[in-house]
Amino acid sequence: MLRKIRNRNIIVLYLLLPFAFLLFTSLLAPSFQLARLKYNGGGDWYVSPTSLPNLIRFCNKNLGTNINEEESVVEVGSKDIFNYPFIHMTGHGNVVFSQSEAENLRNYLISGGFLNINDSYGMNIFIRREMKKVFPETDFVELPPSHPIFHQKYDFPNGIPKIHEHDAKPAQAFGIIYNGRLVCLFNFECDIGDGWEDPEVHHDSEEIRQKALKMGANIIQYVLMGEESKSKK
Repeated sequence: MLRKIRNRNIIVLYLLLPFAFLLFTSLLAPSFQLARLKYNGGGDWYVSPTSLPNLIRFCNKNLGTNINEEESVVEVGSKDIFNYPFIHMTGHGNVVFSQSEAENLRNYLISGGFLNINDSYGMNIFIRREMKKVFPETDFVELPPSHPIFHQKYDFPNGIPKIHEHDAKPAQAFGIIYNGRLVCLFNFECDIGDGWEDPEVHHDSEEIRQKALKMGANIIQYVLMGEESKSKK
């Protein structure tokens, strides 16, 4: 009788092994994915292809995140945008959102999503015009150096760092705040996204690259964990 029970237990164990393996591998798998925003208007939304994957690897190593290292691409008007907690937007020049795209982006942002906009150069007038379609009731506000996004894992007492020179203007960080929550960050005259790229792309010093990656990690940490992450440095 005991032998029959033992044999039955062994059979059950073998049957459960595949499910246990699937559970184990799912726990090891990346928990979520970040996406690049594809938009219309002629701007090069696809520029700096190594930037986001490099930032993700930096965050996984230094913040202990578990983000899929392969970025996804999502269109402004796609319902798939709701699958991503963090959307990265970059490029040079023109940006155009249709009314339905603006509505879709608004719904995404007020539902808990986040849009990070990196001005590679020349986006300022266009992104301000198009984001006004998304949030007609509010404007970008400059984030002061005291804002928690600059004081996460890494401390930036002077606010967003200057990575690349554009028009000899100071680096600025602007945000859209909806119901007390920062839903969109727009960096201007600093181009931290270029600093995330492979070293041979722009030949930045390691000090500059580290500064850009650390600021990017602060953004990721702030978005995923909120202001509470400051106390967990």
